[in-house]
Amino acid sequence: MILITGGSKCGKSALGEKLLCSCHMPKIYIATMLPYGDEAHEAISRHRKIREGKGFETVERYTDIDSLCIPDGCAVLLECMGNLCANEMFEAGECDPCSKIIDGINKLTERASLLVVITNQVDSDGIKYSKETMRYIENMGRINAALAQISDCAIESVCGIPVFLKGGLPECLS
Repeated sequence: MILITGGSKCGKSALGEKLLCSCHMPKIYIATMLPYGDEAHEAISRHRKIREGKGFETVERYTDIDSLCIPDGCAVLLECMGNLCANEMFEAGECDPCSKIIDGINKLTERASLLVVITNQVDSDGIKYSKETMRYIENMGRINAALAQISDCAIESVCGIPVFLKGGLPECLS
């Protein structure tokens, strides 16, 4: 499992897609962005265009990744943890999104040969938000820490440059 983190618009998605494009196995893109409003629809359309012709099968899954069935031995890109956590908390009303999401990630790693998870750094601005938003930030911190623990490789994308925080790329990607 490879975890890719970073701030907004820093090249996380491009790096994840590049890593999977070098794989010679079936590729699944798990899209977690709920299509609310024009901005979301534009982002989804832009991401689909970028992936076009790269061999990805797109699976739209906004919640419940713990029940997602994927083929054995595939490569998976989950985009992105921030959306998934928000969907679980605010759409599904999940009381413990951290456990549910980590359980889902563990199930995906059992089946996939390679899992790349894109996540966001959401707590570095030092601003105090509403109680609901602070609960989201806390959950994201817990999820990111747990994912970093179980990942084989953790990368921060800084201005499009991958900075390795843990491990290295597997041989199939080196």
